[in-house]
Amino acid sequence: MDGWLIIDKPIGPGSTRIVAAVKRALREGGYPKEKVGHGGTLDPLASGVLPIALGEATKLSGRMLGADKEYEFAIRFGFETDTLDCEGAAVAASDVRPTRAEVEAVLPRFTGEIEQIPPVYSAIKIDGKRGYDRARAGEDFEMKARSVTVHSLTFRHPGGSWDLSSSSANCEKGDSGFRWNDGEGLDAITLTARVSKGTYIRSLARDIARALGTVGHVAMLRRTKAGPFTLASAISLDKMAELAMARTLEQALLPLTAGLDDIPALPVTPGQARLLREGRKLAGIAAKPGLHLATDASVPVALVELSEGELRVVRGFNL
Repeated sequence: MDGWLIIDKPIGPGSTRIVAAVKRALREGGYPKEKVGHGGTLDPLASGVLPIALGEATKLSGRMLGADKEYEFAIRFGFETDTLDCEGAAVAASDVRPTRAEVEAVLPRFTGEIEQIPPVYSAIKIDGKRGYDRARAGEDFEMKARSVTVHSLTFRHPGGSWDLSSSSANCEKGDSGFRWNDGEGLDAITLTARVSKGTYIRSLARDIARALGTVGHVAMLRRTKAGPFTLASAISLDKMAELAMARTLEQALLPLTAGLDDIPALPVTPGQARLLREGRKLAGIAAKPGLHLATDASVPVALVELSEGELRVVRGFNL
């Protein structure tokens, strides 16, 4: 069981609870005990792609944390909350509603490398303490701006109205959906974004709303891609538990190499593979400088880096 399970995380549990659910399913299905980790935190109110690493794939979890992500999210205009989503308390309100033309005109300002202030309700540590712990304790503190990259940001053409009340139990009920008529103010918008590591969609939504002369919060957040993993290979928690009980979880398991689809393979001989497994450096390797996946007869040996004529191990695999 060395590879990736891609879970379509539901709204409610956090990433650590999903890891616990996978461990429980493996245990109840009679699988050998394996290391389990996740490749990118998702807020409890967010849903979508959550890569779960098993066995030797856990050695790549850190690399997955730094991968680009894609999201579909809705901004509801009218009030801003302290958490910047529909779970928090309202801290600002506005009657201003932007038009679609106004939204599309402002989006380029939030594309490319931008400065962003993270939400106070975040896992970022300030003097050794998580931001959300300080916020919940009522402490007054300031988050520092950071540079992030928004590779793309687009207005989604609607296929129909979306019930805002479905996004969370704490969102307002009874909303009939969005108003999409051109020239009329919009109660909410849905956007898609591809972003770099460290980008907070809640902050992006806050800043877009303010740039439009109003305030808003995230009413829906769904991750559609994390690194190379998409919803196409994702399974629900119920399906994961069902496969585990039937001892057929391997059907949904992606290989360890699925998390390295952007890394070129570098075939090595059995002798070279043995040296790499011992952590030794190799010289005289004919390949381009940079990261490679060393393989012995298609079996991953190590993630290696070629620099100045030497091949060194970045991360070895026990396969």
